[in-house]
Amino acid sequence: MSRCIMVQGTMSGAGKSLLCAALCRILRQDGYRVAPFKSQNMALNSGVTRDALEMGRAQIVQAEAAGVEPDVRMNPILLKPSSDTGSQVIVNGIARAQMSAQEYFACKTQLIPEVLAAYRSLADEYDVIVIEGAGSCAEINLRSGDIVNMGLAELVDAPVLLTGDIDRGGVFAQLYGTVALLPPEERARIRGLVINKFRGDVGLLTPGLRRIEALTGKPVLGVVPYLRVDVDDEDSLAPRLDSRRGGGAVDVAVLRLPHMSNFTDFAPLESHPQLRVRYVERAHVLGTPDLVLLPGTKSTTADLLWLRQNGLETLVQRLASAGTPVLGICGGYQMLGETLLDPDGTEGALPRLRGMGLLPCVTTFEAHKTLTRVRATVANGALSGTTFEGYEIHTGVTQVRGAAFCRLEDGRAEGCCAGSVWGTYLHGLFDSGEMTDRLTAWLCARKGIAVDAEPTEDRQVYRQRQYDLLADGVRAALDMDAVYRILEGA
Repeated sequence: MSRCIMVQGTMSGAGKSLLCAALCRILRQDGYRVAPFKSQNMALNSGVTRDALEMGRAQIVQAEAAGVEPDVRMNPILLKPSSDTGSQVIVNGIARAQMSAQEYFACKTQLIPEVLAAYRSLADEYDVIVIEGAGSCAEINLRSGDIVNMGLAELVDAPVLLTGDIDRGGVFAQLYGTVALLPPEERARIRGLVINKFRGDVGLLTPGLRRIEALTGKPVLGVVPYLRVDVDDEDSLAPRLDSRRGGGAVDVAVLRLPHMSNFTDFAPLESHPQLRVRYVERAHVLGTPDLVLLPGTKSTTADLLWLRQNGLETLVQRLASAGTPVLGICGGYQMLGETLLDPDGTEGALPRLRGMGLLPCVTTFEAHKTLTRVRATVANGALSGTTFEGYEIHTGVTQVRGAAFCRLEDGRAEGCCAGSVWGTYLHGLFDSGEMTDRLTAWLCARKGIAVDAEPTEDRQVYRQRQYDLLADGVRAALDMDAVYRILEGA
């Protein structure tokens, strides 16, 4: 029979996703067949499985750490926020409805049979299921009908590790308050506490560790240091977006859209030593970058209006007219066109919206969502001949009058280019390394500087090494003997 262990948190951002990824890797290293599971994820950072279904990026990362193919059963419900109070609801990889928060809260328990079917199907195939909770498990206003924290733990009889984030301060209050707010039967499910993201001398924590154990009646199973590993973040609220990445001479500006999605497209660029990637959301800090990137977004029209209102659109148009390269991905590509048409109100109340006018194309939104994984070769422009793999997640069909950006394996044209302005629907285009290196070499040549870097490592190889580093750090910090006893039901 499959066993399980669940990681819940005192808050969002406590490190649950990475701790689960680490446990997946450790268990795999120790010879177990392990799969991740999160019944309900809320994130704009998603991916496409080999069978063309959509799931949250965090569970894709955890599956990769476990050495298994990502599978939508690992994330049966994905909520993709489209506003402050509404989300697209994706069930088993397929978009099912657009709902307000109240509508979803009222009906989410109806999804329990599908959640349990996904979980039990995985349990039939794997030795251990590592389950991730969401946010705080002590949100007393959300406990009724909970299907992702203690409610799920009860449904699948999961023992729980509770983790708190010491980096933001108040970790003892986090842990004590969370345990104290839970009813006795849920409190009993917590088998151990984990303090996450610690910097400093762990010996100085010892008095506090003993005191929190006495107050909660729960053992502290480890103090995990602030690990400097490069593993994809779950969403765009991650700290990385508040600062520049890299110290290279080539300046790359990513427009930080309000509904930005799949920002991990740019992680390979952030790692390149000759690039300096910064995320920009105010016009006065854009300056004169060597490359402007428009990322994907869950709300293309709303984010285009945001760019228009805060002055960034005008600055990008000026940069493009002066020859600065501009690349738009997915929603960013749609914005670069001449017109956005929305006859059915898929994106909102505007049936027609002027685009940025930098590419000769027109996009019409529709309810159908395109989900696919492809191989492609850049067909035109400075990067012509570069091959890469990518995936599509978008609504809308774009009619192109000009040159294609690339050609797919089956010969179909994809994307659009006009001079040094490029648009494509393909996420993940920099993951292979070839695109990153070709782009960097071209930008360096334009800037008159030498290319001085080793070839970029394939992203999958790089990720696997990062998962090992993550596992090593967590294994050294956690009492793994105690974790295994919890798994065995002791």
